[in-house]
Formats: sequence, structure tokens, C-alpha cells
Amino acid sequence: MALRFRKSVKLAPGIRMNFSGGGVSWSLGPRGASIGIGKRGTYLNAGIPGTGLSFRERLGPGATGGRRAPATSSSGKVSMSVTVGVEDDGTMIFKDEAGYPLSSELVAVAKRQQGDSLRNLMQSKCDEINAQVGALRMLHHFAPRPTDHPAYQPSPFDDPRPSPPQRKTPGFLKKLFGGADSVEKENARAEGAYRAALQDWEQAKEEHENAERRKSILMSQAAAGKVTFMEIFLEQALQDIVWPRETLVSFEIQDGGARLVFDVDLPEIEDMPTKVAGVPQRGYKLSVKELSQTKVQQLYAEHVHSITFRLIAEAFALLPTLSEVILSGFTQRADPSTGHETDQYLLSVRVRREEWVQINFDALESVDVVEALGRFENRRLMTRTGAFRAIEPF
Repeated sequence: MALRFRKSVKLAPGIRMNFSGGGVSWSLGPRGASIGIGKRGTYLNAGIPGTGLSFRERLGPGATGGRRAPATSSSGKVSMSVTVGVEDDGTMIFKDEAGYPLSSELVAVAKRQQGDSLRNLMQSKCDEINAQVGALRMLHHFAPRPTDHPAYQPSPFDDPRPSPPQRKTPGFLKKLFGGADSVEKENARAEGAYRAALQDWEQAKEEHENAERRKSILMSQAAAGKVTFMEIFLEQALQDIVWPRETLVSFEIQDGGARLVFDVDLPEIEDMPTKVAGVPQRGYKLSVKELSQTKVQQLYAEHVHSITFRLIAEAFALLPTLSEVILSGFTQRADPSTGHETDQYLLSVRVRREEWVQINFDALESVDVVEALGRFENRRLMTRTGAFRAIEPF
């Protein structure tokens, strides 16, 4: 069974992860885009998956006027709105405004008129599928150097101070015929609103300054090796990282802040993506291929080691008093003798800071993360194809 540590944190998956250099993005959420072909012009309505954001871009010329429903222009051309999406198997689907499949004749028209936009949509879907694989094996590419200790950087309070209202004075006619009281009442209302806004601003400013003081104390005490502050700071920092899969981490700081012991509930191999995609030179269907069991095993092994590397790197960078990190990762597997799921450890690594600094953190893209962790004292039983056997952790 997995050991139980006093501090646990859930590392939730992020919505999007971008990788520099390759231009690859990983995104989750709604798929597809809408292409409107109407009298007002041709537009691409696309959403950024998982963010709730969308944009509208004009793709072609059009006349003014028009209606939302399908209509026939004076030239006899039909205008209509079409929704386009790409299924998980790579098939492109076309639907009308009511959600019914488009006829083959109209699909041909859409492909002829908006071929470039449709291929861009296919490329986006292709990137989404493939980037999920890349995100799992590239997590360690963003690991900090062991000397990159964070320093407190104050965040300014940017909310502008409310400005007092300009006092209004009654005009000659209001003074002569009455109405000055209404002006005074308006001034009083404006003054009251200003005082309320000023009070809210001062309260928000005080809360910001208090939060900044707490942040400064937390970082300084964690850097000084105060165990409680170290645990809080490490937990907050790990939760700020974008993780491609949910990962549960328990940890304990020992020896007065010199040693950190991680116990990691790893993602399951069943959570690994099983497909890769490619955009064909011709046609409008993605080439989606299933990964072999061996490829999935190798991907899982790389992901497990990438998580391990990243957590160790974050710990050494965030907590300068650490001299040693021990990380053990486990997963749930069925016990063949009982059929019940049990926690089985897949790897356990012990790393000392003086060994960790020997890694070239300026070239992490060229580091084989499996080989890198093999340099340190470790326990793992893994085949060449990435299959793990249970081990006893440190």
C-alpha cells in the first residue's frame, strides 16, 4: 500500500499547454468551427478549445443586408450557415443551421469555396490529438535549474484611487425659481457614492498589501528552511504548474528541511492517449492511427519519468535548504491472486543536490529523461518496451 504523508496536494490538469520551438499546442474542450456563407460575406467563427473564447474572421467578400435563415439572392445564389467539425476518427462533418447533415452537393460547394479554412481546421484537430502525446513526454522540458531560487517580487496595487466628484452649483434660473435643493441632493448622492467607493478601494488596497506581506514572509521563511513554510510554499507552487494529467502528490519534509520525500499517485496507463494523427496531402479526412500497445507503454514510461524529473527539479529550485529528494511513484493494479486493485510502486529515486546540478538544464530537450533518472540511486524494474514491474520503494 502507498505510504501516507501528512501533506497532500492534487495537481489538476490544465486547459492548455504550449510548447516553444515546435509551435505545438495542446488544448481540450469544444471542437470544430462554424463557417457562415451569406450575403454579408463569408466568415469563420472559431472557438479556442476549452477557454470559452471565440473569434469571428471574414474570409470572403459579400454584399450588405441579408438574413440569418437560408435565402436566395437576386442573382439566384443560395446563402446559408454551415457548421463544420472533425470527429475523433478524423472524419469531417458538415451540418446546417438546424443540425442536420448537409447534402453531398452542398458539402462539395463548401469544400470548393472554403478549402483553405477547412484544411486549417483539420490541422488544428491534428495538433490537438498529437499535442496530447507531446505534453505527456515533455513535461520535464520546463524544469527549473536547481539554482533558480525564487525571489520575492512585489505586485503593485494597480486599481486607481477613486476621484472625488466635481460639485455642481445651481444656475441663476434655479436660484430664482427654485430647484437649488435638487442640485444639492445630487451633490450629496455623488459625495456619498464617492466615499463608499473610496472605502472599498482602501479596503482592497489593505488586503492586497497584507497578502503581499504574507507572500514575502512565506518565501523568506521557506528559503530559510522553516519546515511549515516550506510545505505551504511547495504546495502552492506545484498547484500553479500546468499538468497534462491529474497527479496526486503527498510529501513530507524531514531532517529540519534538508530532505524531501515525495509519494506520488501516478496517472494510470489507461489514461494515456492511444492515437496519433496526420493531415493528408489531399482529401478532407485526417489520418488517425492507433498506437500499438508497446508505443503506449513507452509513452507511459516517459510520462512517469517526466513527472518524476519535474517534481524533483521544482523541489530543489523552490527550497534551497534541501540537500536530498526521494521520490516514489505508485499506481493501482489488479492483484492476480485476489483480483482486487492494490497500490504497486513502479519506481523510487534518491537524488542529492550535488548530483542534480550536473544535469545540463540549458539543453533539456536533448535529455533522455529515462536515462537521466537512471544516473541516480533508484529502484525500478522496467523492460525495454516500457513495461513496469512492482518494486519496493526507498
